[in-house]
Amino acid sequence: MEYVNLGKTGLKVSKLCLGTMGFGTPAWRPWVLDEAASTPILKHALERGINFFDMADFYSGGVGEEVVGRTLLGSVPRDQLVLASKAYYAMGTGPNDGGLSRKHLLTAIDGSLKRIGTDYLDLYIIHGFDLFTPIEETLEALNDIVRSGRVRYIGASTMYAWQFAKMIYTSRLRGWSEFVSMQCQLNAAYREEEREMIPFCQDQGIAVTPFSPLARGLLSGNLESLRNKTDNFTQDQFGDQTSHHIAKAVAGVAEARGVSSSQVALSWVINRPGVTSSLFAVDNVAQMDEQIAALELKLTESELLEIDRQYTPCDVINDHHINRIPRSAR
Repeated sequence: MEYVNLGKTGLKVSKLCLGTMGFGTPAWRPWVLDEAASTPILKHALERGINFFDMADFYSGGVGEEVVGRTLLGSVPRDQLVLASKAYYAMGTGPNDGGLSRKHLLTAIDGSLKRIGTDYLDLYIIHGFDLFTPIEETLEALNDIVRSGRVRYIGASTMYAWQFAKMIYTSRLRGWSEFVSMQCQLNAAYREEEREMIPFCQDQGIAVTPFSPLARGLLSGNLESLRNKTDNFTQDQFGDQTSHHIAKAVAGVAEARGVSSSQVALSWVINRPGVTSSLFAVDNVAQMDEQIAALELKLTESELLEIDRQYTPCDVINDHHINRIPRSAR
C-alpha cells in the first residue's frame, strides 16, 4: 500500500480510503451489510495496509460508526488508524438535528466519538454546505472542536468551489483551523469538479479525496446489485446516454487490458491530477483485492482518450440528493 500526505499536512494516509456507508444495519438500507458481514471486510482492509476509513454519523442512523469503530479499534492500536467521520445530514426529526449550526456540530461530534469508541477523530468533515447557518458560526464551532482535542483536522464535502473558497478565506482571516481536504464526487462520468474545485485545491495545497469512483456502480459493469435495484442514485445521476457511452468505453478498455471495468474506473480516478486518496466501497473481500490491484494499473494516453472523448459537460452535483438534468435532455 502506498501512503501519501493529506494535502499539506504531515498526516500519512493510504492511497485508498475505505468508505463505510455499506456497513451497519440493513434496517437502514437493504443493501447495507450487518456487523457479521462487515467485520471480515474491515479486517481485510487492515491486512492490506489501508489505514484511512471514512464514516458519517447518519450512515445506518449511527450504527455504521458503531460497527466500524468496534471492529477497527478491536483489531489494531488507535494510533495506527486515520478515522474520519462527517456531520450535516439529519440525525433525528427535531429542528436542530441536522445542519452546521454550533448547537448541532457540538452535539454531533460528541455523538460520533461515543459511537465509534474513541477520544478523537483524525478528520472531521462537514458533509455539505448549510445555506441556513452563517459560515462564521460553523467555522468557529469547528475551530473550537479542534482546539478541544476532539478532532485533529477538518475537511469538507460536496459544495460549490466558491462556497469552499469563502469558507477557507474566512477561516484564514480569523486565524481559525482551516480545511485540509475536500471530498467531492469524481469519476469518468462526472468531471465537473475538475473545472474549479480541484484546481483551487491544488493551488491551496488542499487534499482531494473523491467519492464514487465507479459512478454509483455504473462503471463497474454491474447494474444488477441490490443497491442499484433498491435506490435511485445511479439512475438519477447517471441515467443519461452520455454516461452509458462512457461506461461502454471503460468496459472496452478493460476487456482489451484483461482487467475489470472497476479497476479501470478506479485507476482513472486515482491518477487524475490533484487527487490524493480515493474513497472506494466493496461488498466482499474479493472485491477489495480487485480494487487494491488497480493501484498498479496505469492507463495509457490512448486508453484515457478513448474514455475521455465520450464526456460532455453537465450540471454540477452540489448535494448528494439533488438530481441533475440528463445531458441527453439539453
